[in-house]
Amino acid sequence: MLKGSFVALVTPFKKGEVDYSALESLIDFHLENGTHGILLLGTTGEAAALASDEREALLRFAINRIDGKTKVMIGTGTNNLRTTLRNTSRAKELGADYALVLTPYYVKPTQAGMVEYFGHIASTVDMPIVIYNVPGRTGVNILPPAVVEIARAHANVVGIKEASGNVVQATQIVRDAPEGFSVMSGEDALNFPLIAIGGMGTISVTANVVPKLMSEHIETALSGDMKKAAEQHRHLQPLNSAMFIETNPIPAKESLAMMGMIENEFRLPMCNLQAANREALAKVLRSYGLIK
Repeated sequence: MLKGSFVALVTPFKKGEVDYSALESLIDFHLENGTHGILLLGTTGEAAALASDEREALLRFAINRIDGKTKVMIGTGTNNLRTTLRNTSRAKELGADYALVLTPYYVKPTQAGMVEYFGHIASTVDMPIVIYNVPGRTGVNILPPAVVEIARAHANVVGIKEASGNVVQATQIVRDAPEGFSVMSGEDALNFPLIAIGGMGTISVTANVVPKLMSEHIETALSGDMKKAAEQHRHLQPLNSAMFIETNPIPAKESLAMMGMIENEFRLPMCNLQAANREALAKVLRSYGLIK
């Protein structure tokens, strides 16, 4: 069953290219600190900024380095059905455990359109598929009845990364979805609340900088020790907030750069943090002992 702390891994760049040395170090960092799964080519990984040959090379490198030591999820969704099918089929060929398919951005499909869209993908590519609902990025919100309809009709649609920020919506999915379907938090500020109502974990931005704290927190919450999990949640709150002080993945990459793990480099239109926000972020990182 899909559960635990999955990191939405950043893609490090150096002099305009993917920095494979830094990527290797980041993967090892997560393998050593208990991360339950690694998402490649998600929003945090700046997938939209990567050319198709870069995506292929990155996936081959990363999957080889992970070498089965933790679960692998690959972001495959676009706003074009054929491209999404091709990406998802490739994820299966590469041996990924899950494909993360987001709701089609810009198009603004109806709920019925999304039921057909995800149903077509699930029927065409026989691998575990996770719906990605992030209306703040895509401009469309897939609602609980559509999610439940898809999950009931297609056993290989195994979960949803729920990043609507709507706990009521997540509760409805948990309540009505078939057994074995996982609601994963897509917003770190709501990791604990979503697990408290029946969620199974997180696909996390914050885990980029504190993988051990995040994996331990999710394990604690899933074990049912809600008092301790609530304490951990409160402890993580300042860092969870700081990771979204500007558009993701800018704060996460700036944090890792301050920690000496990657170069502080983006591809436009992503850019460096504003000076005041960088100072605020550094203050938070110091409070966790992540930088001096």
